[in-house]
Amino acid sequence: MVKMGKDYYNILGIQKGASEDDIKKAYRKQALRFHPDKNKSPGAEEKFKEIAEAYDVLSDPKKKDIYDRFGEEGLKGGGAPGGGGGPGNFSYTFQGDPHVIFSEFFGGRNPFEQFFGRNGGMDEDMDTDDPFARFGMGGSGIGGFPRSFSSGMGGMGPHTSVVKKHQDPPVVRDLYVTLEEVLSGCTKKMKISRKRLNPGGQSVRIEDKILEVQIKKGWKEGTKITFPKEGDETPTVIPADIVFVLKDKAHPVFKRDGSDIVYTAKIPLRDALCGCTVNAPTLDGRSVTVSTTDIVQPGMKRRVSGEGLPYPKRPDRRGDLLVEYEVKFPERLSQSARDTIAQVLPRS
Repeated sequence: MVKMGKDYYNILGIQKGASEDDIKKAYRKQALRFHPDKNKSPGAEEKFKEIAEAYDVLSDPKKKDIYDRFGEEGLKGGGAPGGGGGPGNFSYTFQGDPHVIFSEFFGGRNPFEQFFGRNGGMDEDMDTDDPFARFGMGGSGIGGFPRSFSSGMGGMGPHTSVVKKHQDPPVVRDLYVTLEEVLSGCTKKMKISRKRLNPGGQSVRIEDKILEVQIKKGWKEGTKITFPKEGDETPTVIPADIVFVLKDKAHPVFKRDGSDIVYTAKIPLRDALCGCTVNAPTLDGRSVTVSTTDIVQPGMKRRVSGEGLPYPKRPDRRGDLLVEYEVKFPERLSQSARDTIAQVLPRS
């Protein structure tokens, strides 16, 4: 005779040979009865876990078949009588979270809000096979859903496709880059930690991953780089997309204006009036000479072609370097200097 070990049918309060609907109905009744949030009696937590394990086995055709033939010992790798082992040396260990199974069964909803909230709790000695019928749900479906939808609600465990997973909104993070990195392009390595499902599909682990972000030449601030489905994963959640949004780091020398860069040259008032030459730096470490013989007017700029950032759509071509003048006025003047300026400069 096969040594059965745990009697999963007895745990759910049904007979061997029970139908799929009977198994679902039994789990629903027992899980609601022994849920530790509502049942504070000693041993309720352990009983709740046993109920989840029994449902996990009996609701899966493969596990149920092995259990029916070889019992718990054969299911969990002890083998059939005589040490023959189950088919394919199958080995099962319950690693699920009973609370996750419970949540999935009810589609992520909190059944206590509907079935316990206004009535102060459910009678643990209730005899009906369907606890939902007590609240007027037996004929028209669960929670107001039509029967065509709710008839499968009891199968919202890990072995059916009735539960529809949802995807969380994208996780958006700023990614700062220097103008030099935009000039040449680069690869940024970003370490993330996210939840991932274990092979059993019921529990999660924390997993680290390195995402390589390819920054292409000339990319503008606000460019988005998306890594599909790299966020947290749970039994009911499809991993969210992770989106990096490019942001320019403040530069000590230049400002960005699209694909152009702006350099502010500070010149004395004398040079502004008499003409000057400026050695303007470039992003790649060189310098270019910019000369003017004109009087420097407020807001005046000089353009050096091809010394800016690459165009995003044509990275073989570059924007310009704009030299912007800032005139430094003297803090004080001698009387003789004032007299000279007054004689030289026109009044209007």
